[in-house]
Amino acid sequence: MKNFILPSLLSVAFAPLLLAAPPNVVIFLTDDQGTLDANCYGSKDLYTPAMDSLAETGVRFTQAYSHTVCCPARALLMTGRHPQRSGVVHWTQGDRKGSDSQNRNMAASEITIAEVLKKAGYATAIFGKWHLGAKEGHGPLAQGFDHHFGHLGGFIDNYNHFFLHGQGFHDLYEDNVEIFKSYAYFPDLMTERALDYIDKNKDGPFLLYAAFNIPHYPEQHDKKFEARYKDLPMPRQSYARMISTTDDRMLQILNKLEEHKLRENTLVIFMSDNGHSTEDGARTRKNHKSGLKEGHYYHAFGGGGNTGKWRGAKGSYYEGGLRVPAIISYPAKLPKGEVRDQAITAADWFPTILDLCKIKQPQTELDGHSILPLILKPDAPSLHRTLHWAWGNGWAVREGDWKLIGNENQPRFLGNLSDEKPESVNYLNTKPKLVQQLLQQHVNWLEKTQPR
Repeated sequence: MKNFILPSLLSVAFAPLLLAAPPNVVIFLTDDQGTLDANCYGSKDLYTPAMDSLAETGVRFTQAYSHTVCCPARALLMTGRHPQRSGVVHWTQGDRKGSDSQNRNMAASEITIAEVLKKAGYATAIFGKWHLGAKEGHGPLAQGFDHHFGHLGGFIDNYNHFFLHGQGFHDLYEDNVEIFKSYAYFPDLMTERALDYIDKNKDGPFLLYAAFNIPHYPEQHDKKFEARYKDLPMPRQSYARMISTTDDRMLQILNKLEEHKLRENTLVIFMSDNGHSTEDGARTRKNHKSGLKEGHYYHAFGGGGNTGKWRGAKGSYYEGGLRVPAIISYPAKLPKGEVRDQAITAADWFPTILDLCKIKQPQTELDGHSILPLILKPDAPSLHRTLHWAWGNGWAVREGDWKLIGNENQPRFLGNLSDEKPESVNYLNTKPKLVQQLLQQHVNWLEKTQPR
């Protein structure tokens, strides 16, 4: 009889240990995806099964904030800290072999989520866009990633892998080695490597950071989505094709997790780095290094994103530039199919991941907060009483429904988010006391976040 009882008792005793396996972590960061640009966010003209499945198996946020452009958003996400602390206040160096952006790179002393997870025994990899500095000693491998495949700068043509602004430069690297894969579609290259990474690390735990370079221009979509959107007007048609192209690569990664029965114990975070682009008019110059003909168009056709009632787009401090889609899904531990309206930021993912992985926070001041309390308790308040953003000479500060936007030390717009048409009325001259209060908060915040 003992021979039958003992295994049963052992299975009960060790069950908590088996369930306590640390979760894998997958971060999907899309590039220039607008506030409501997923089917699950109300854009019913879009086909986004991967994003929708994350919403069904997790918690979707309606008031998630990233940043106004790429670089500071990635610093927020990777460090859990305001980008001012790490020197990411203007465009970072993109060309490893050049001196663009005055050799500006994120401070090597910053501690990234990859460094913390690696120290805790995780395998770590990034596939896609880095954009926190290309200089040797500042790339992904110097910031905690075991493996990197992708580009170091802001964007690339998906087929020739050249940055297209100015005279251009080639920007495709694998583990610090420049590689050449001309005519190979970059979203497929990075996804194939991500799938192979899961195969090789299925016994985990691992961090997989899929930093997509799409739907960012140039809008070079997967041809299989042409027919689906043929009746949509431009520029929505082109943009919709890019959204579905992005979603399709996310779906491949999610399916690979399912294949290895890893999905239940994998923490998946999805977010965009900023709002949709309304940029237009950019064409390649004469004698461009990519070999593209002079006048080749590569911009975003002036828009195509959906912000609903929210004003603005990428590059602005209005809601359409800052408020982005965001979802967290961890089927083994977190609620499914729920929505939270509290304000969160990209900086919150760092401490939230550590909280869920039961890893101690590093000895550095974080600006993000673990959002696990409000995920588990729908009525829990946001931990962000005041929100701050700054990039170049521009900045914004929000408290309650009021947001003050300025340039250098000069406030220029005071808007209210509770208006029927949010941020459509400038209250700058009618609420001078509030303007001064918010301006002082901004000044105090700038002083607090200066690099020490």
